[in-house]
Amino acid sequence: MINKTVKIMECSRVFALPMTILSWLVIFVFSYLDSGNILYGLISLAGLCLAHLGANVLDDYFDYRALIKQVGFNKSEYLKNSQKTKCRYLVAGVIKPEELFLLGITYLFLAFAIGVFLYTKCGIGVVYFALIGGIIAVLYPFLSRIRMSEILVAAAYGPALFGGVFYVMTGTYETEVFLLSLPTMFMTVILLYAHTVMDYNYDKHEGKKTLANTFPTMEKSLVVLKILYAAAYLSLILLCIFDILDWQVVIVFLTLPMAMDLYQSLKDFSSNPESVPAKKWYHFPMEHRKELEENGDACFMVRIYQARNLMIYFSLLFVISIVLSIGL
Repeated sequence: MINKTVKIMECSRVFALPMTILSWLVIFVFSYLDSGNILYGLISLAGLCLAHLGANVLDDYFDYRALIKQVGFNKSEYLKNSQKTKCRYLVAGVIKPEELFLLGITYLFLAFAIGVFLYTKCGIGVVYFALIGGIIAVLYPFLSRIRMSEILVAAAYGPALFGGVFYVMTGTYETEVFLLSLPTMFMTVILLYAHTVMDYNYDKHEGKKTLANTFPTMEKSLVVLKILYAAAYLSLILLCIFDILDWQVVIVFLTLPMAMDLYQSLKDFSSNPESVPAKKWYHFPMEHRKELEENGDACFMVRIYQARNLMIYFSLLFVISIVLSIGL
């Protein structure tokens, strides 16, 4: 039973859940300080996590279906060269495609059930936000193949998530909530973009069109990362200008060294995909790093963890700045 649960969690890419949990935490704390309903906020987190896992699973399922249709596809050769986090467990036969599809549908059904419950308790606004999230979850596997990944993730982790959680906790809509979503929204897109940068060659080979591989080289695609960094940090200043938060948001700028570290790490990857970032004191958490280095996955996964951890620290400091600005 334990092994089966572990397999399900690995196939669901549970390691990426912090991007949902931390985004939720930002708006949860903001809503709580606005006399929001804690219970409904916690229930919304369960629904968001289930929707995230469902989208992950279906994305892998449809990527796998497209992969095996390619002329000359060879499982043995693919397993020698592929990133171990993308479709590998399907190609290796760890789980059957139909089992994975059923898992994805189950996740989305449970998320839908939570949405129905919140609708009965909070009102019609739940339907609007849930509908946006549901459409994104279902269409992501298809639209992500035509350079829409970043736009879909921005919509899901910006207005849909923040607006939805704020609504179920307070029963109202507020424009300032959508502005509040911008910093973590951009940081979440950065996490996704770091992944697609490293998948540059694989996606091109498999015919998947992404924002990263529209550029002639992997290194040139990093210009988008600079733009996203600028948007994430400058949007913090925007919150001060519109008097949503106060000067305490400057503490979030403590994450800038981590952002620069990630940029350099991806730049090194673009010139040498086999390189492994040197271990630094702030590279935490880095689960199973020793095993990753032993089986050759460290070059990819350590950088994913770098991007994820940047999002974690950025969001936690953002939450602290919200408490200092309006909670004390």
